[in-house]
Amino acid sequence: MDRPIRVLVAKPGLDGHDRGAKVIARALRDAGMEVIYTGLRQTPEQIVQAAIQEDVDVVAMSILSGAHNHLFPKVVNLLREEGVDDVLVIGGGVIPEDDIPKLKEAGIEEIFTPGTSTKDVVEYIKRNVKR
Repeated sequence: MDRPIRVLVAKPGLDGHDRGAKVIARALRDAGMEVIYTGLRQTPEQIVQAAIQEDVDVVAMSILSGAHNHLFPKVVNLLREEGVDDVLVIGGGVIPEDDIPKLKEAGIEEIFTPGTSTKDVVEYIKRNVKR
């Protein structure tokens, strides 16, 4: 496709810490992607509506609050309800290793934990975006 990959970077829930999301957003922009950052404290419904309105290729969620087991799958389910099945959904943040398999079963295609190289995130998106 001739247009850049479009990525929605979102902070679901009441988490008020967005440094990691901003680091990822900058790395994706530096890699030539278009990034839409929704800001803090977004509901799953707000994230899904922004993804649809912005016609994104990727929804990248970042969370530190511990609500990932509830919020990440809710976003995936709402996307499905809206008929959006061509968007790569990834997550990152402070997520225990034991929770990752359940999140992947729920439709989160990859989870990036603290210490992951931004280069690895960029490469994962480039390899797996559904276009």
